[in-house]
Amino acid sequence: MASAAPHAPPWPSSAPTNSASSSPPPSSAPAPGVRCFVPEADRSASAALAELSGGGLLRCASPAEAARDSALVIVLIDADGVDELFFGVEGIAKGLCTGAAVLIRSTLLPSQLEKLEQKLADEKKDVLLLDGYIFSGLSDELKQQIVVVASGRQDVAERARQFFNGLDKTIYFAEGEFCTSSKIRLVNDLLESIHFIASVEAMYLGVRAGIHPSIIYDIISNAAGSSRIFVELVPKLLSEDPLLIDFLNSSKKNASYVMDMAKAVTFPLPLLGVAYQQLIHGSSAVIGDVSASPLKVWEASFGANIVDAVSQQIYDASKLADQLVMESKSAKRIGFIGLGAMGFGMASHLLKLGFYVVAYDVYKPTMARFDDLGGSTKGSPEEVAKDVEILIIMVANEFQADSVLYGSAGAVPVLSAGTSVILSSTVSPGFVIRLNKRLEAECRDIKLVDAPVSGGVKRAADGTLTIMASGTDEALHCAGAVLSALSEKLYIIKGGCGAASSVKMVNQLLAGVHIASAAEAMAFAARLNLRTRSVFEILQHARGYSWMFGNRVPHMLDNDYTPYSAVDIFVKDLGIVSCESSNSRIPVHVSSIAHQLFIAGSASGWGRYDDAAVVKVYETLTGVKVEGKPPLLSKEDVLHSLPAEWPEDPMDDLVSVASRNSKKIVVVLDDDPTGTQTVHDIEVLTEWPVEALVEQFLKLPTCFFILTNSRSMTADKAMLLVQTVCRNLEAAAKNVPGVSYTVVLRGDSTLRGHFPEEADAAVSVLGEMDAWIICPFFLQGGRYTINDIHYVADPDRLIPAGETEFAKDAAFGYKSSNLRQWVEEKTRGRVSEKRVSTISINLLRKQGPNAVCQHLYSLEKGSVCIVNAASEKDMAVFASGMIQAELKGKKFLCRTAASFVSARIGIKPKPPICPNDLGLKRALTGGLIVVGSYVPKTTKQVDELRSQCGQSLRVIEVSVEMVSMKSTEDRDQEISRVVELGNAYIQNRKDTLVVTSRQLITGKTPEESLEINYKVSSALVEIVRRIDSKPRYIIAKGGITSSDIATKALEARRAKVMGQALAGVPLWQLGPESRFPGVPYIVFPGNVGDNSALAKVVQNWASPSRISTKQLLLNAEKGGYAIGAFNVYNLEGVEAVVAAAEAENSPAILQIHPSALKQGGVPLVASCIAAAEQSSVPITVHYDHGTSKSDLLQALEMGFDSVMVDGSHLTLGENILYTKSISSLAHAKGLLVEAELGRLSGSEDGLTVEEYKARFTDVAQAEGFIDETSIDALAVCIGNVHGKYPPSGPNLKLDLLKECIDLGVRKFNVNTEVRNSYLESLKKSGKDLIQVMASAKEAMKAVVTEKLHLFGSAGKA
Repeated sequence: MASAAPHAPPWPSSAPTNSASSSPPPSSAPAPGVRCFVPEADRSASAALAELSGGGLLRCASPAEAARDSALVIVLIDADGVDELFFGVEGIAKGLCTGAAVLIRSTLLPSQLEKLEQKLADEKKDVLLLDGYIFSGLSDELKQQIVVVASGRQDVAERARQFFNGLDKTIYFAEGEFCTSSKIRLVNDLLESIHFIASVEAMYLGVRAGIHPSIIYDIISNAAGSSRIFVELVPKLLSEDPLLIDFLNSSKKNASYVMDMAKAVTFPLPLLGVAYQQLIHGSSAVIGDVSASPLKVWEASFGANIVDAVSQQIYDASKLADQLVMESKSAKRIGFIGLGAMGFGMASHLLKLGFYVVAYDVYKPTMARFDDLGGSTKGSPEEVAKDVEILIIMVANEFQADSVLYGSAGAVPVLSAGTSVILSSTVSPGFVIRLNKRLEAECRDIKLVDAPVSGGVKRAADGTLTIMASGTDEALHCAGAVLSALSEKLYIIKGGCGAASSVKMVNQLLAGVHIASAAEAMAFAARLNLRTRSVFEILQHARGYSWMFGNRVPHMLDNDYTPYSAVDIFVKDLGIVSCESSNSRIPVHVSSIAHQLFIAGSASGWGRYDDAAVVKVYETLTGVKVEGKPPLLSKEDVLHSLPAEWPEDPMDDLVSVASRNSKKIVVVLDDDPTGTQTVHDIEVLTEWPVEALVEQFLKLPTCFFILTNSRSMTADKAMLLVQTVCRNLEAAAKNVPGVSYTVVLRGDSTLRGHFPEEADAAVSVLGEMDAWIICPFFLQGGRYTINDIHYVADPDRLIPAGETEFAKDAAFGYKSSNLRQWVEEKTRGRVSEKRVSTISINLLRKQGPNAVCQHLYSLEKGSVCIVNAASEKDMAVFASGMIQAELKGKKFLCRTAASFVSARIGIKPKPPICPNDLGLKRALTGGLIVVGSYVPKTTKQVDELRSQCGQSLRVIEVSVEMVSMKSTEDRDQEISRVVELGNAYIQNRKDTLVVTSRQLITGKTPEESLEINYKVSSALVEIVRRIDSKPRYIIAKGGITSSDIATKALEARRAKVMGQALAGVPLWQLGPESRFPGVPYIVFPGNVGDNSALAKVVQNWASPSRISTKQLLLNAEKGGYAIGAFNVYNLEGVEAVVAAAEAENSPAILQIHPSALKQGGVPLVASCIAAAEQSSVPITVHYDHGTSKSDLLQALEMGFDSVMVDGSHLTLGENILYTKSISSLAHAKGLLVEAELGRLSGSEDGLTVEEYKARFTDVAQAEGFIDETSIDALAVCIGNVHGKYPPSGPNLKLDLLKECIDLGVRKFNVNTEVRNSYLESLKKSGKDLIQVMASAKEAMKAVVTEKLHLFGSAGKA
């Protein structure tokens, strides 16, 4: 059959697209006058065309007449008769006009379609063919809509969209190259065929187990085993509907096309293969030449008459449950064995409801968690079972159930008479029946309730499970209250113990087959080169959909097999199906193949992976990849493709005007401290009493932050906190006349956090807003929003946020990268994607702030608007437009990243801050780096920090297991260990990294994960609180960590943001009330910077490396003072010089003479170097009077900062050669070289120069000497002498010393006076050795202090 749209008016042009897209149904009615040709016998085709065209059909006598002068011809046909329809005497080709397009929906294989396209092109060169897949939408979203999936040349597919968008109830997808649509149809047909046979097997298995088929249908239709085929097929099966035959034959025919295609592309389809054989078998029933109902065939195969089973007395399983709950007995003391993922949630929910629960599990940390919740735990099943009214068993399998009941220290021997046992594990019906007989044989009135559960971990914790229960009436009445407490849907299944497990078995058969068929379908789609994510999006609306397809395929697309239900679970559950069907002699072909697929997955090592990992069996066997991540984009290419930025700076005057006119203060509620990443000279409050807020408002700041740290809380607590802050803001504002404020909710640029909960909380206090603004752009972190997709740069590519590790966050995970879809996802459909407005980059860059204002002003009250941005200028343009709208009376609530805040308040960036900017000099302690963040980026940064700074860094790893999963005593011991080491390292001037162990431990639910995070964070807080050595600086890595350290460990109530230590890394100055006021506090976000970023900050803020002697003298040159170089001989001398220098805040030089080196050796040099490194003032170590070349060569290898080459005893030429040779070697090592020209007379350190050998320095010679030797400093002989001064003291004109300094002398050697003070102190008797050392040190220190003042270096460090 064929239909055609009239040629006039022509199609409007449309830009081509490469991605699948759907358009919302237009509100206008369809255009009348759609012509069609339908053979008289083809009633179904007539109905389909009528539905597609909205009923406005004009019948034509031939295909050619229907196609004549039409712009678009739609053809719906099977494989047979295509040639005649297109190329017959009155075929479509005869009527096609120039430029027409043909959209064909058929059962032709892609190869046949390609031949048709070629033949049509040969006969009508200007006619274009589109491949179409057309079906009725069956999802809640597209119910009663016609879905059209067209593929072919992009411009033609987009032109076709114009026609379909003009029809009511029609959704159009343009998807891929020619034949793509037919391939998607084949994937759907594969699913339909497998689901058909699985539904038949499940229903007959349930009937053979004695369950009424209507009960099975009612329960499964609303359970995880449901599919659209099941819902549609089973009523036909139960009513012996004649359409069942058509249904079967159609499925068989479609399956044959899929098998042909699989053969053509060489792809195995084991599930479809066996389903196809069963479809053939079912259609083998004939009466004469006419197909008969398959029920007789299936009755013979499965040994059951399903029509007879339907006629049996029916009951309402749900109503029986309601009646049971009303009549059930109360029970308060519950025993619970099995605290796995599901069991822990169930047991903890009973605790919340007031039941007394005593529990046991083989995993001790889980029992510790249960204790923390207020539960009671015991050491064995036997101890748990004593004196309980009800015992719940929730273990993994039959073996474990038998073990906890009858094994060593088992429960049954100690159960009180009349106890009820609820078995909620998924086990075989046969096991339940045998267990019931064993319990009856105890003759103690122990009652068994067969009560398998379904619903997952979250529903277990919420008490909203689906539970099927069976047993004696008495047993059910005893357990009814507990079963009701755990369930949202409770079904009572008649038939005694084993009946409920039979229903669960049927559900698991379907669920397992549906997971395996989803894997087969998606792997087949990948083999057909289809975009698997697009296939999934389309098939969600089609007939081949199942609950498991919708739930598990996203795991396959994301290649994320974090276990929710493991492969091994279905090895067990389908094993139960196989065993029970074998015992009942029922063939279950499809479920047996599915079972083998799960076994293959387990054998390959994927047993503990999520059950969706069964797709890896297909991937491994065939080499395809189902993973449907979108292609990675080049950041440079994408940014260059955008329009040029808005040319003007819109914020120059607007912020001050807005502030002056409205006194509106921007109050930023920051859900962790990293939101200050883009601002400076802004205050942060960590507490928010009304008085503090009034004080802040009175300052009339442009902006201030309130650190809520709500991201570390549960959603309920975060909402309460935001409401409290907003109420306090309201109260404070009323106390400050004329002030107003606007609230910004600063959140994570990777979309984590409590949205929409915090926005809802703010609105509940502040009143409804004109719009919520969503703006996660953050340049410094590489976060861009382009075409509504939010990207994370890494580093040169743009990765959609939903594809990053941030989207897998245990507490705040999400799937959508498109912000409009993200809003719908996070609001759980309350705000649909279609209701989310967009500020595009085109609008920002081409139309500017006024257009932004106009757009915002036109929004309906209560709207949500997302902001695209790729540069700071984009942010400024948006902020300018928003301020204009605010000045016109509009109110907005902004949920944004850090970049918006700086744009909104018009703050200009400034370069990163370094220690010198804060006047931070060498410290007596090391820095403290605390790392709690677990994002992969942080782990890489920590690894790089350890690699680059390993020599100088001390690392203390905090065991997360010890502080979050072990006993209180173990936790305290671990904290004390870290504190002791931390204090020791910091006190010894070592930068210290305190880092949590990198193995991420998460809970079974988001709430449990937050609880573990809290325990880890509180341990870090306790560690920092107990470290009493004041660090040189503090770096806190991770949002939660940095907040808790600042507020709880350091007790800061307010702070000032000084700027950034690195782009995107805030630096705070904590308030005077904090424990370490004045210590720089660096808030390092977990998700900012490249791998070396943390190492860069630590290197920038570490205690400066030891200054060189050359720099020391250059500083003296600039400052107009001289440096004292003090000869030292032992440890007391070294300490005396350093102590005096630190006390006077003066630089100094520790100087070692060759004779002193001969006595003190390497230890003397090492002590000088260590003292210089540990000093809080600049100290260098100098080798003095090197007269021996061999001694100097050794000195060059010992760590000196500078050396003196003393060739004064040589002739001038020899001195030059000697000095020059050492100078070149020393300079190669970065050492300063001092030389001597001229000689002093006298004796010192064993060296005597006779007066007749002494000579003054010749100025003319000095110039040439310096040029020849390339020395850095020259010791000159100007008339003083070596040796001991007379008792009357030296006859030196010290007043000339100042003149020498003014003339450029920058180094004065001091030896004799210091040495003499040491010797004089030794003459004082009556002291032990310690007192002698102390006295000598003080005596030398006094001399050094005097000289530091004399040389003018005091206070110049």
